[in-house]
Amino acid sequence: MQIKKNILILCSASFSLSNFRGDLIKHLLSKGFKVYCGGPDFDESTLNLVRDLGGVPIPFHLQRTGLNPLSDYNTIQELKNLMTEHKIDILFPYTIKPVIYGSFAAKKLNIPVISLITGLGFTFSRVTTKAKVLQWVTEFLYRKALKSNKAVIFQNSDDLELFKSHKIVGENQSLHVVDGSGINLEKFAFKPRVHSSTSVVKFVLVGRLMIEKGVDLFMSAAKKLRAEYPNSEFHIIGEPPENSSSAVPKKELEDLNKKGTIVYHGKSMNVAKVISELDIFVLPTYYREGVPRSILEALSSGMPVITTMQPGCKETVLEGVNGFLITPKEEEPLVKAMKYFLDHPEEIESMGLESRKLAENKFDVHIINEHILNIISEQL
Repeated sequence: MQIKKNILILCSASFSLSNFRGDLIKHLLSKGFKVYCGGPDFDESTLNLVRDLGGVPIPFHLQRTGLNPLSDYNTIQELKNLMTEHKIDILFPYTIKPVIYGSFAAKKLNIPVISLITGLGFTFSRVTTKAKVLQWVTEFLYRKALKSNKAVIFQNSDDLELFKSHKIVGENQSLHVVDGSGINLEKFAFKPRVHSSTSVVKFVLVGRLMIEKGVDLFMSAAKKLRAEYPNSEFHIIGEPPENSSSAVPKKELEDLNKKGTIVYHGKSMNVAKVISELDIFVLPTYYREGVPRSILEALSSGMPVITTMQPGCKETVLEGVNGFLITPKEEEPLVKAMKYFLDHPEEIESMGLESRKLAENKFDVHIINEHILNIISEQL
């Protein structure tokens, strides 16, 4: 017997609904849910993509950065009105503000909430005084918002333990861990990467181009290694975030591209195709990730991975089997790990195969979505 419920998936970036949650939307629809998709800044293309998936897009206003009590209060009221209008039975919010404000709005209407914590980001990095203040404020708001949630889902066990140790969630709550957002193994198809001693070895970093993601370390390593290994390439895919003090200067990216130190792609609308032509994925982040989607894409594609021993990242690498885990914020371990593949290009194929196996066994989006659906069903 299928469940007939109206569920609202709520996020802070509307494009992520179709790009990153499309499989979840389809999975919920197949189980009888009517799926509403709430996000700010819908453009016509994203509206159509959500509709094509079978979801019902619901635009709402959200100030994505900063804290403005009046604006945030208005968002809570708007969400409350939207949930009443569309007769929402259950709320599934992810990312910080939708989780907090969505939970506040749903509580007023006695609508059950299952929150997904997709990583803690800059706010919990403690790298600046601003981050420390934001963490204190965010912890306070999370504590108030999550205490009445039916369930809270985390994407790695480190984040769960942090929330428990800081008493943001209670031991008696329904708490769960899933292995990230999952990856569509068909979209990011496996491709063997066969190399010889004369092959060009191509490294790539994909993501929002912020200092906390280790982009500056990647560029510095590229400067050193390009001089020593002319048969190496260093690709960067993504854009610096707007209005962010930690954004990597676009001019620096463009200058290094002109010099041939890096290959700067900018934003790509088809990451799967681009990375299929590249070899080793690198993410030297010290940002508090959930499980980085970019790494999951690389695993599925069959790329060895170099990343840091950060929560959410360390779950994606079996040391020396499908890649290497390095100390965050340090250039020397990064250069050493990258040199390994330049000195041993024949290892790229076998390590890439291990990455694909890990994606299939642990991060398949269908496994993740079934886990999430079971948690939702338990709370109805």
